[in-house]
Amino acid sequence: MNKVWQRNIIRAIIILLIQLVLLKRIDITFGEFNYIHFTIYPLIIALLPYKMNKTLLVVVGFSLGFFVDLFYDSIGVHAFTTTFIAYMRIYVLNLLSPTEGYGKTGLTSFSYGIPWFLSYIGILLFMHLFLLYSLEAFSFIYIKEILLRTIFSFMASLFLLTVGQLIFNPKY
Repeated sequence: MNKVWQRNIIRAIIILLIQLVLLKRIDITFGEFNYIHFTIYPLIIALLPYKMNKTLLVVVGFSLGFFVDLFYDSIGVHAFTTTFIAYMRIYVLNLLSPTEGYGKTGLTSFSYGIPWFLSYIGILLFMHLFLLYSLEAFSFIYIKEILLRTIFSFMASLFLLTVGQLIFNPKY
C-alpha cells in the first residue's frame, strides 16, 4: 500500500472519529432554532485521489455513508447522500478544473489554493446537506426547515472545514 492510500485511510479514520465522537454530540439550539449541525465527513470523499476509479469511489462513498448511518441510527440516508456526492465529484471537479489540469498532487487547498478549495468543498457539501435534510424530512412540505438546516449547517460546516484546512494544510 503506498503512502497516498495510507494517508487517506488515516485521515478518514481521524475525520470519522471527530464526526462520530465529537461533532455528533454538539447541539447548538437557541429556543426553537435548531438548524446548526456540523458535518465534516464528506471531506473524506472530496480529498480522495483525482485518478481514483469511479466505481471504487462510489463503493467507498456508500461504505462511508453506511458506516455513518450505523452511528446516527438512520436508515440509508447518509449512505445515499455520500454515494451521490461520490458520483457527482467528477462533474464538480470538471466544472472547477484549473487551466493546467489536475496534477499528481492531492485535491487540497495546499495544491490549488483556498478559493478553489472553498468552491470545490462548498459545492459538494451543499449538495450533500440539501439532499440529506430533504431525505430526512421526506417531504417538501418542510422546505423552509430543509433550507434553513441546509444553509446554517453549510455555513458552520464550511467554516470548520476551512479552519481545519488552514491549520493542517495537507499536501495530499
